[in-house]
Amino acid sequence: MTMSTRTKLGVVTASAVLLGAVAAGYAATAAQPDRPPPPAAGADQAVTLAPGPRLLTVTDRHVSSVATADPTGPRTVSGLECLRVYAAAGTGVCLRPETPWTYQVVVLDAALRPTRSVAVPGLPNRARVSASGRMVSWTTFVGGDSYTSSGFSTRTGILDTTTGATVTSLEEFAVTRDGRAYRNPDVNYWGVTFTADDNVFYATMSTAGKRYLVRGDVTARRVETVKENVECPSLSPDGTRIAFKEALDADPGKGWRLSVLDLATMRVTATAETASVDDQAAWLDAGTLAYTLRQSDGRPDVWAVPADGTGAPKLLVPGAESPSPLT
Repeated sequence: MTMSTRTKLGVVTASAVLLGAVAAGYAATAAQPDRPPPPAAGADQAVTLAPGPRLLTVTDRHVSSVATADPTGPRTVSGLECLRVYAAAGTGVCLRPETPWTYQVVVLDAALRPTRSVAVPGLPNRARVSASGRMVSWTTFVGGDSYTSSGFSTRTGILDTTTGATVTSLEEFAVTRDGRAYRNPDVNYWGVTFTADDNVFYATMSTAGKRYLVRGDVTARRVETVKENVECPSLSPDGTRIAFKEALDADPGKGWRLSVLDLATMRVTATAETASVDDQAAWLDAGTLAYTLRQSDGRPDVWAVPADGTGAPKLLVPGAESPSPLT
């Protein structure tokens, strides 16, 4: 695929149209009869979440893995159906259909066995696990909120796998915006990423037509704004940088640029990826980001690009999405 074709992948309409299209796409997918998983590469192998030099992805709605040394080579595909997946330290989170029209968050052990499940409203969108494997988070699109002109908003929850404590919606948290207490019924959240202490997290908050990076505290049940125009944050392994999608001219209708924020200096560096990335990127290592782009027919591919703005994007795993390094 040429760079000019890849650039065309990023053409995005207004946010309301985008949310409606995503919802319609999920509904159409869910309504299809169950499909068998693609043939596995090596029937004697199994997908596991044990740490190792492998990359976890979703292939045709099923959890799969490939060797990081040969990501375009043979992959192992499980029978577990997930629309979104993420894993760390032997714990996974899977957003999967419960019925053709309802979904659930499932916590997985290292052998992909379910250990806990939570029914969620709406359509799966984002999923994350903290580096220790203790905390999991998810985001779904929901409809019917009266304050949204598009008819869609989001719900983001957090589950502590050790205690079982569950936050069904971050909208329950108190908000400090620009140093002052803030309340508005239109507050929405998406794209959680956890810090190393399993209590502090970052996420996107939208309100009054703006989108903010917020820093949250699970125990205190509060968030505070950090920077405007930061969406779908992903904290680097060393906790010093955040990969995110930055709306062009602060207008999501124009698309997004995959960028990196230095938390110490608040300096933003755009990556070499010029296609519009509507994804929560994953850090493959300290210097490389992985993310999903879709071809014109909707088929997803996982791409990678250096986080420091150098180099060029490269195709990492064709026909896959929802990348998660198993480190």
